[in-house]
Amino acid sequence: MPSLPSSYDSPLHLPFNHAALDGRLLLATPDQAVGTAAAHWVLLRGTEVLMTAPSQGEPTWPETGGPGFAELPCAHAVFLGSWDGQPLYAARLPRQFEAPAGFSLHNLLATTPSLDAAQLSLGGLAHQVLHWEKNSRFCSGCGGELRHLPGEWGKACVACHYAHFPHIHPCIIVLVRRAGEVLLVRKREWPAGRYSLVAGFVEFGECLEETVAREVLEETGVRVKNLRYVGSQSWPFPSQLMAGFVADYDGGEVRVEEKELEDARWFPLADLPTLPPQRSIARYLLDHFLDLQA
Repeated sequence: MPSLPSSYDSPLHLPFNHAALDGRLLLATPDQAVGTAAAHWVLLRGTEVLMTAPSQGEPTWPETGGPGFAELPCAHAVFLGSWDGQPLYAARLPRQFEAPAGFSLHNLLATTPSLDAAQLSLGGLAHQVLHWEKNSRFCSGCGGELRHLPGEWGKACVACHYAHFPHIHPCIIVLVRRAGEVLLVRKREWPAGRYSLVAGFVEFGECLEETVAREVLEETGVRVKNLRYVGSQSWPFPSQLMAGFVADYDGGEVRVEEKELEDARWFPLADLPTLPPQRSIARYLLDHFLDLQA
């Protein structure tokens, strides 16, 4: 089974960033589509991707003409460019789809991924592109049909000609620290016992640093200072860009914002709960901080 690194030297190489694709993807826009002969396919059911399931060796992307491929539902495919020099397409699978013999489904958000970093990242990119395609069929201004702009991922309205481009939503995520402790939060829907870092979307008129201060105060009642940007990660579920920060405690007692969180508390570094998977910038920030304290 493929394994991800136990740590990363830089957020740049985290899964779902382009660097993690290891140069195997040549991204191209849908208007540059070539034929599907000998093409690779990224087929998604929710956040799961369909891979071949060889009796020996690692899982690979399904290929046009491969064993069992003709029986797979590949409607409304979107051209993504090329993977390892072969054409690459992405498509959604029906919700009720079950993997047939010779194939297996792999969750891109699994705690312990069964795919390598390049496969995870390509699956995430396809997930994001298909989300954009689904949600950009009609103009939000006049309701007219949208069509692809040549050489662009954007689209133009055939009626009012307004140009629309992929929606990337900026978010912050921040490690808040004080002597010997780190502030961690938990949402109800997370796996039992898992805690992570305060995170949230940028609002109108905010810079990233203002979003950090507001989100920490709103969710936990804690004030922060000495904010430092560390790095970022594409988070294509469905279309976030996570900007990671470290900040120091500047006062306030923990008060949990119960609409957002189930719990928030200070944890001693010697007694941390279950942390996020290492494929995430949340874990990168925690590992980086703990390394600095070693």
